[in-house]
Amino acid sequence: MRRSDTPAPPTGRDGDLAPLPWSGRAHFVVLDADFGSGERFLAILRRWRADPERPLRLHYLAPGADPAGAQAMAPALRAAWPPAVPGFHRIMFDDGRVNLDLMFGAPEFCLAQIDARVDAFYVGAALRSPMVLARLALPGATLVAGAAQAPLLGAAGFACQVVPGATHVHAVFAARMPPPPRSQRQERHAIVIGAGLAGAAACERLAARGWHLTLIERHARPAQGASGNRAGIFVPQLSKDDNRAARLSRAAFLFALRQWQNIGGVGRAFAGAACGVLQLARDADHAQVQRQIAAAGHYPPQYATWLEADAAAAVLGAAVSHGGWLFGQGGWAHPAELCQAMLAACGAQLECKFSSDVAALVRVDGQWQAHGADGAIVARAPTLILANGSGATAMAQASTLPLAAVRGQVTYLAAGTFPPLPLVLCREAYMTPPSDGMLSIGATYDADGSAILSAASQRENLEKIASMLGQAPPKHAPLLGRVGFRCVAPDRLPLIGALPEQVLTERAQGGPIERLRDVPRQPGLYGLLAYASRGLIWAPLAAELLAAQIENEPLPLESALVAALDPARFLLKQHRRAHFHKAT
Repeated sequence: MRRSDTPAPPTGRDGDLAPLPWSGRAHFVVLDADFGSGERFLAILRRWRADPERPLRLHYLAPGADPAGAQAMAPALRAAWPPAVPGFHRIMFDDGRVNLDLMFGAPEFCLAQIDARVDAFYVGAALRSPMVLARLALPGATLVAGAAQAPLLGAAGFACQVVPGATHVHAVFAARMPPPPRSQRQERHAIVIGAGLAGAAACERLAARGWHLTLIERHARPAQGASGNRAGIFVPQLSKDDNRAARLSRAAFLFALRQWQNIGGVGRAFAGAACGVLQLARDADHAQVQRQIAAAGHYPPQYATWLEADAAAAVLGAAVSHGGWLFGQGGWAHPAELCQAMLAACGAQLECKFSSDVAALVRVDGQWQAHGADGAIVARAPTLILANGSGATAMAQASTLPLAAVRGQVTYLAAGTFPPLPLVLCREAYMTPPSDGMLSIGATYDADGSAILSAASQRENLEKIASMLGQAPPKHAPLLGRVGFRCVAPDRLPLIGALPEQVLTERAQGGPIERLRDVPRQPGLYGLLAYASRGLIWAPLAAELLAAQIENEPLPLESALVAALDPARFLLKQHRRAHFHKAT
């Protein structure tokens, strides 16, 4: 949410706030486990806006915020309140310089999932274990809590000021060791290789933080690889056990909607429509599983609604057999135009080098050098991000990443060949509403590596859509469409973060390699890879996560999900397996 869209916060709370020693800071982090109606956040936001010595960025963490509390919120927050679904929700104000992280879930669980270094705490009277605060607190961090918390806070390392009869206690964290560095004070310049959805989003998120970006793309313009289709659909994923993929897609889908609004909106800044998506059940058994998901998930209607067959048919305007999910905020978008919009948002901080291929990467004197096939240096910077899909493995530094290129063929069909639909229809395949006189249908998952359009793949697409609509496929459709190659990891989750060393030795960094944090990394080298079929919704949140990691800011996802996306997860698993076999 941009500043111009945000009403001024109310007065009256400023005098109740603890001291906020933020002068001269690059960023300042507040954790508020007593968020309530958000009045304290709005008061701090007003203080931040009025202070000429304010930090560049303000991060406000609200673990255990009430997901159903939108109507109780202050008006300035009501319009920005996300759907009542579990997880972390990053809401941005003031052109992204203020982040409000609403964390829906049990407060203790949310606190355990936070990856941040905190400057100020507000915890109320209900916190069970202040020890978790000590894990997050920076030396000198201030804290306001219920007076009854004083003994527990003292045991956790907080020096308390107790005033007899007071309902609250003020405390300061007295650290026993120096804090880790807040951020890398190196040159804020990064090379990004790949101008598809992953690379464009990375540029936009880092440019918003003041970075200079050099974007290198082997094609003459953005989004000519896996991001080059006429239309892609944006829709979350549901599962019976609310697994990692479902949780990630939920967070990414909602974050993408907010980010797109910030750059102008779908259908305005780039072609597309939030027309809704109807995802049909495959058969009676699959429909029954979806009913169980609906009963357990209690999803708000604006996020997902299970429709029985009659209701789904009414929405679609055609008979269906087994019902389906209606995602009212879903739809379709033109990926290349979205990439252009994200790159345009970077302004003068972005330098683009199109029709430039990178053959090798070399680290020299703290700088990454990207070399062309002729050996010439295309660009140099201390930070480099690989966002070029399976092409990343052509670089020696990423050659062992387990990435596969999976063929997908999209069919373009003249509008009117199938009945026009008011929304995106999907099951084993998808079909968009007409755009510029064409329907987009797809996409196949093929085993071969041919980039040539295949009649068999087109027939597969048409038969799947015809089956959903209960009619015969067209017999003489011209062979029109596009072939792309998705980058896919073995666990079907993306790779986001610092790339590991290629080989792990017995001991590294002074101790055994047992956890992800023990894995040595290649300095300044990061990946945004393996987006499979979900690049539209994964790209914005993945880029925000990576930018927060590079800047040592609070992370916008639960730590368990961040670990599940770490590029080192495969190497660590391999290392553990090798040591297990060696030990036995």
